[in-house]
Amino acid sequence: MSGGGLTPRTRRYRWVILSVATFTQAASGFFVQGIGATGIHLQRDLSLSTAQLGLLLSAAHLVPLVGLLVAGELLDRYNERWVVGIGAGFVALSLGAGSVAPGYGSLLLVLLIVGAGYSTVQPGGSKSVASWFDASQRGLAMGIRQAGLPLGGVLAAAVLPVLATGLGWRATLTAGALVALLGAVVFMCFYRRPPAQSPPQNSAPHDTKSHASLTSRFGARLQMLREPSMMKIVLSGMSLVSVHSGVGVLTVLYLHEATSVEAGPAALVLVAAQGAGVVGRICLAAWSDRSRSGRYACVLTCMGAVTVGMTALMTPVGHSPAAACLLFIWLGFFGIGWYGPWVAYVAESAPPGKTGFALGLAMAVNQIAVILAPPALGLLKDLTGSFVPVWGLLSVMTVVALTVIVCRERRRPRGPAQRLTFPADR
Repeated sequence: MSGGGLTPRTRRYRWVILSVATFTQAASGFFVQGIGATGIHLQRDLSLSTAQLGLLLSAAHLVPLVGLLVAGELLDRYNERWVVGIGAGFVALSLGAGSVAPGYGSLLLVLLIVGAGYSTVQPGGSKSVASWFDASQRGLAMGIRQAGLPLGGVLAAAVLPVLATGLGWRATLTAGALVALLGAVVFMCFYRRPPAQSPPQNSAPHDTKSHASLTSRFGARLQMLREPSMMKIVLSGMSLVSVHSGVGVLTVLYLHEATSVEAGPAALVLVAAQGAGVVGRICLAAWSDRSRSGRYACVLTCMGAVTVGMTALMTPVGHSPAAACLLFIWLGFFGIGWYGPWVAYVAESAPPGKTGFALGLAMAVNQIAVILAPPALGLLKDLTGSFVPVWGLLSVMTVVALTVIVCRERRRPRGPAQRLTFPADR
């Protein structure tokens, strides 16, 4: 949508939409983003290993592996107001029920259900912002919108450990439910579609392809994964989201065990790292609006930066409390901040009218890493008794992905970036 075609009043309302989408993102992810900060309390109260702690995060992200694809399809057919609002409300309802969960197994089940509701919030908020902002400001807007997730993490890391200490871990779920409910109400009350945008069609066009089964059309759209642009989106996304998972789950444990920082100050470092991620998502996305090398160059820069940070953690420098704290803030800025320019690149690469599905597809593939990384990294630490293999594995994954992407880009003919296509679009 072109920003030049909007009235001054409508142009101002874009920032209301951006604020609402950002708040709902932060509110819906509030509890899950706080799992790492309350890790010491959960391990103590539920007698969990590091791998079991990581599995809690995996449970919250398992259903979105498919749910993001379904949500993307719904977003291309129905108003974001209802799709996102109902999803955020479902998160609140699930967490409220989880506050009376009897133990670890029940908590895992609750987080699975939470993931189903959250599936609509991530692509829905991104599509909402992409619809209201043109290319000249889309990166900045997407960066602010995507800052909602680490912003929720900042607030969760500051609040949930205090609640867990004073009232127990169940109180953290109650708090998460109330915050998510507020996010749902705010989105449904304030979100409006752009005036220049026609309402989504609730039914398929009546042409020769309209009688094809939903499964067939769904499978055909998955062929988008074979395209070069989507390949680099997937490689960078999976490697960097693994780093994000490592920072979220292991920061507090690493500082507590490897550098002898007490649990309270260690949680504050995670707050600072999440805060750096908020700043990173905004600053890096704004940079991508003006970068002559394009949005994706910012993503490649982040991949190089996190490799440097994790390598430093494996050296004696990483055992200095002060240096380790600074390194986690560095990893927060680049290892969380990458998502702003990345998601803006995905939105601009999408075929016309298919932004929801393209975002859902890219985010769904990322979910594979989101699901596998926390328990895998936790298990690796449990088996080896050291964090060095964890940082080493993440570093190698990032370097390999970066190398493959750079080699592919050098072989690709120079020219403007290609949009993703569906088979039906060709």
